[in-house]
Amino acid sequence: MQQYIKSAIILVCIILTSCEDVIDVTVPTSAPRLVIEASLDWQKGTTGNNQTVKLSTSTPYFENTTNSAVTNATVTVTNENTGNVYNFVNENNGNYTINNFQPIIGNTYSLEIIYNNEIYTATEKMISVSPIKRVEQSLEGGFDDDVLDVSIFWDDPVDEENYYLLVFYEQGDIVATFEDFPDEFVNGNELDEFFEKERDDDDEFEEFNPGDVVEISLYGVSKQFDYYASLLIEQYDSAGDPFSTIPGKLKGNCVNITNPDNVPFGYFRLSEFDKVVYTFQ
Repeated sequence: MQQYIKSAIILVCIILTSCEDVIDVTVPTSAPRLVIEASLDWQKGTTGNNQTVKLSTSTPYFENTTNSAVTNATVTVTNENTGNVYNFVNENNGNYTINNFQPIIGNTYSLEIIYNNEIYTATEKMISVSPIKRVEQSLEGGFDDDVLDVSIFWDDPVDEENYYLLVFYEQGDIVATFEDFPDEFVNGNELDEFFEKERDDDDEFEEFNPGDVVEISLYGVSKQFDYYASLLIEQYDSAGDPFSTIPGKLKGNCVNITNPDNVPFGYFRLSEFDKVVYTFQ
């Protein structure tokens, strides 16, 4: 009898573990949209003449396509203050380049892209930025007093609304870390921001160590871009968190004037920036 009961239990377990329904999930897709990467950045101490606009199309999340470059568009940027028109050269790989662009702080520039018989436009000002005064490393500036961190310092202009984008990149990493920084509550002061990597007990090289090299860039950006960037960073940081809010569709400042329903992705930004490369001691 015991043997019979034991056999019955084994049989039930086999049946329960083998009854798996295959569920096909239909993932909604949409038509490809134009993706505009138009960040015209002017590093302090350079002419800013060499600029690149990157164009591609969006792809479904599970699509394996790695090359969605747009190679049949025309790209122009116009300085609305001077009337100068800059025609970007099609490199036939999704990049559109120019080597005689003239960045002028405070001037307004307009972008025009013609792609698939539709016209996309955007307008933005060239925003200045204060120089980075100094860089410091410490064990006390971050969240963990046992982990190295690095800080940059700069002066915020008095009686101005200023917005900053900071980019931290350790050489060898796949992606950089982005932070937005408005001066709403610290106007006119010396500002600083730190960069620290969390300690990983299983990987001693995850945190910063002597000899590591990090590149830190400080960009001046517009109020509109700061709002866009803060939402984008928030959505990226909360990815994978089941308790985070559902991400919304982010709209940049680029519009399709031919077909307003065919909204592009991306942003047209013009920024002066300062950059330092620091080696941990």
